[in-house]
Amino acid sequence: MNELELIDKNSAMLDETLAEAKKTGNLVVKDAVNDEDTIRSTFKKGEGVFRLFPAFVPRRFGKAGHRLKLHPDDYFVFGMERGSITERWFASTIAAQNGEKAKADEGLSYVCTGYDADRKFALRDAVKVLGEELVGKELMEKYHGWPMYSKFFDNENPLFHHLHLTFEAAERVGKLGKPEHYFFPKQLNNYFGECNYTYFGFDPDVDPQEIKDRIKRFAEDDTRITELSRAYRVELGTGWYTPAGVIHAPASVLTYEPQWNSDVNSVYENIVSGEIYPPEMLDEECPEDKKGDVDYIFSLLDWEKNIDPNYRKHYFRPPVKETEEKAYSQSFIAYGNPYIAAKELTVNPGQSAVIKDGAAYGCIVIQGRGKFGVFDAESPTLLRFGQQSTDEFFVSEQAATRGVTVTNTSKVEPLVMLKHFGPNCPGVPGKEE
Repeated sequence: MNELELIDKNSAMLDETLAEAKKTGNLVVKDAVNDEDTIRSTFKKGEGVFRLFPAFVPRRFGKAGHRLKLHPDDYFVFGMERGSITERWFASTIAAQNGEKAKADEGLSYVCTGYDADRKFALRDAVKVLGEELVGKELMEKYHGWPMYSKFFDNENPLFHHLHLTFEAAERVGKLGKPEHYFFPKQLNNYFGECNYTYFGFDPDVDPQEIKDRIKRFAEDDTRITELSRAYRVELGTGWYTPAGVIHAPASVLTYEPQWNSDVNSVYENIVSGEIYPPEMLDEECPEDKKGDVDYIFSLLDWEKNIDPNYRKHYFRPPVKETEEKAYSQSFIAYGNPYIAAKELTVNPGQSAVIKDGAAYGCIVIQGRGKFGVFDAESPTLLRFGQQSTDEFFVSEQAATRGVTVTNTSKVEPLVMLKHFGPNCPGVPGKEE
C-alpha cells in the first residue's frame, strides 16, 4: 500500500469514527456543523483565511507545564483518569491517538464562524469542501488534503526516550511515519521546568546489543536507556529537526512542533521523574506477531542516524533570515527536510505589511496584538477551556500568495507569530533530509 492509499484509508477510518461519535456524543466539540454553504460563506467572509478554535489535548502521562495560557482550573477538564492538558494542536485534520477513553475529535481543529456565535466546523471538512481553493493543487494531488499539523508541547517534566516510526515501519501497521521539528519560543518559556536538555540518538560507540539488553527488561526494571544517549542543552530561539526513527527524550521546555499527520511512537524508557510507563508503550505500534520481539522493536530505529557522530551539525536548526525590512522581519525556523517547514514573523510596533507566502499555512500569535487580514489578532493572557480565541488562523494558498495584511496596533510591543507549512513551501533552505 503506498502513502496516498494509507492517507485515504486513515482518513476514511477517522470519518467513520467521527460519524459514530456524533451519534453517541463522544466529541469535544458537539455543536459542529459541516454544511457547504456555511463553510464557503465563512471562507469568503475571512477573505481566504479561517480563524481556528483552540484545540487542547490531554495526555495520560507527564505533568502539565502550565505555559499554554490555559486557566489553572481547566487542566483536568477531561477527567483525572485522562491526565492533564499538556498540548495544544494547530491546523490539525487528524485526531490524537489517545487511548480507548479519548473523545473522537481530540486534537482536531475547528473553524469559528464568527465572534458572536459558537458555531464551528472541522478544518478537515473545509479541506474536503474547498480542496484546491484552500490548500492548493499540489497538496490535493499528492496528499488529498492537508498533510501536517503543529502543536505546543508543554510538560513540567522531561518526556520519555522514544522514537516515531519511519514511513516503512508505520506502513506495516497501516499508519503513517512521523518526522517532526522542534522550536523553542522565548515568549512562552519564562521557566524551563525540571530538565532543560533534550536527548537525541545514542552515543556513536554504543553497541546495538546494549540497546536490546536494556529494552528486554522494560517490564521488570528501569531501562536507564538515556545512559547510552546524548543530551543537548536547549537554546531558546532555535530548534532541531528530528527524523522518523531517531530516538529522543524532549526537555521540559514548551516546544513548538510542526510535524507530519501522524501520532505513532515506540517508548524505550519506562521510568521518568518517578512516573512508570507500561510495557505496551514499547510495542503498541508493532504488528501482532512482532509484539515482544526485541529484534523487531530495535529495527524501528534508523540506526545510522541515531549514532551519527555529527548529529548537531546535521539536525540543529538556528533561525535563517528570509526577509528583514523596516516594518517586519521573517525567518525560517523549521527547514532542512522534505516534509515540513515553519517561519517566525515579527511585525514591529506601529507597523503594517502585506506578507506573501507561496503556500497554505496555519499560524499562532505568540506575542502582541493587531490585525491579521480582516481579523483581530492577539496573544491571549488566559483562556478558559471551550472559549474562543483570536490567536490562531489558517491561511489558504490563494490568500497566502495574494498576501495577508498584518498590522501591529501596539506602539511598544512587537507582534510575533509562528507559521507552519507543508512540504510545498517555496524557498525552504536545505529541503533534502
